[in-house]
Amino acid sequence: MSRIAARPRSVAPAIDLTEAVDEHTRHLLGRPSTARRSRLVPRSLMIADVLGLTVAYLVATHHWGGQGVPGSTRELILFACSLPAWLLVAKLHGLYHRDEERTDHCTTDDIVGVFHLVTIGAWLLLVVSRLEGWNGPSIISLTGFWLLAVILVPLSRTVARRLCRRSRAYVQNTVIVGAGDIGQLICRKLIKHPEYGANVVGFVDRSPKIRRSDLPEHLTILGGPDRLPEIIERLHVERVVIAFSNAPVPELLALLRQLRPLPIQIDLVPWLFELIGARVSVHTVEGLTLIGLPAGRRSTASRILKRAIDVAAAAAALIVLSPLMAYIAIRIRRDSPGPILFRQTRLGTGMKEFTALKFRTMKVDTDQEAHREYIRKSMSLQVAAEGNGLFKLDRGNAVTNVGRWLRRTSLDELPQLINVLKGDMSLVGPRPCIPYEAENFAPHHLERFSMPQGITGLWQVAARANSTYLEALDLDVAYVRDWSLGLDLRLILRTPLQLLRQRTSTT
Repeated sequence: MSRIAARPRSVAPAIDLTEAVDEHTRHLLGRPSTARRSRLVPRSLMIADVLGLTVAYLVATHHWGGQGVPGSTRELILFACSLPAWLLVAKLHGLYHRDEERTDHCTTDDIVGVFHLVTIGAWLLLVVSRLEGWNGPSIISLTGFWLLAVILVPLSRTVARRLCRRSRAYVQNTVIVGAGDIGQLICRKLIKHPEYGANVVGFVDRSPKIRRSDLPEHLTILGGPDRLPEIIERLHVERVVIAFSNAPVPELLALLRQLRPLPIQIDLVPWLFELIGARVSVHTVEGLTLIGLPAGRRSTASRILKRAIDVAAAAAALIVLSPLMAYIAIRIRRDSPGPILFRQTRLGTGMKEFTALKFRTMKVDTDQEAHREYIRKSMSLQVAAEGNGLFKLDRGNAVTNVGRWLRRTSLDELPQLINVLKGDMSLVGPRPCIPYEAENFAPHHLERFSMPQGITGLWQVAARANSTYLEALDLDVAYVRDWSLGLDLRLILRTPLQLLRQRTSTT
């Protein structure tokens, strides 16, 4: 979740907060700022970059430098002196402050920036050593250094982030102002992802319509907005999410003016959040802040490049995975009578129907009406996805022995690589739905059909196991609105990690 979050729905009467806030302001202003966390992550990442680059350089010059030792003294001095320049390049690529700009930022989001960092740094190191007339590192050793650094720097960043998340300075006590639908949605997402570092301690709301039984987990309403400064001081709150929707504008302005001087992070849920994705631009017109939405139409070049990547990757994957797919086919044939592949009509780009291929996981002639009813109930009652996160109804004896294994590992999706080659699907995109599922879609959910449907996507990676059906649809729409080739690359890299994490949690 970014600093610009989502819209709130609970309503509170207009109040005068001036005196209530002023009473506690002098105590709060003396409290340690949330800058502890904003310093912790960048400094840890800088140390991780230095360690990753240094280890890569020493190993490369030792094995490929032709000297049997990690480079000459001059080479080591040159490399050590160049480290500040490496850190500067990394900072210019935004590799140290994106964790504060995006709550859900992770190491896979840094891959492109790290690639640029290592490439630019290696070339600069080569050029500088040659200009100085030194017999610097050879082309072979620099190439080895580049290959190792592309691997070691992200790994060291992953370790650094894990260590940061164990630190008390990383976790922020969080209060959500507004206990309506959107406030509760934000709360569920923050609780579901402890790596975001937000410890939700409760809600602030005075609406009589909110019942404690409606709130997620063990949380309660801590009081009304007039008690917010007292709550911040008493519970050591470091982050406040403003999730009002219908509160009077003067009340919101008064609340924000009183909170701004305090050493806390304030997240605002914008109006029309349903239309605002992550790829927004913020600009001003004579002091008036405007949020710009990206153009809806994608360039022809980007669409051609996406298709080229799909074809090349799907063809390579089919060749590499053909022994595994043959083994699965034999297992299915021996396990139960029926075809090896399961064919089902799905909706693709522009809601055009196509035949999706999967390995059969159920017995032949299984009634599909139960799944139709399951989808209908999922959309009305906020039913969460099952353990595999794919909204596949567990029908007991209808699922074959091999089918359970295939579903648990998602290997039943492998034949969809053929759909990718045919142009019916893409490697990354919204989940292809069955025609009767679309009958229950809200109008904005139809945006998901403006792009090719995919084998993996944003909701499979971001919220695979615990998301409700409607949350999954919203994530599909968010993917379409925020699509870029870089996003596709990050989702492809994160999919195996998510599958491994899911596999570990179910064993």
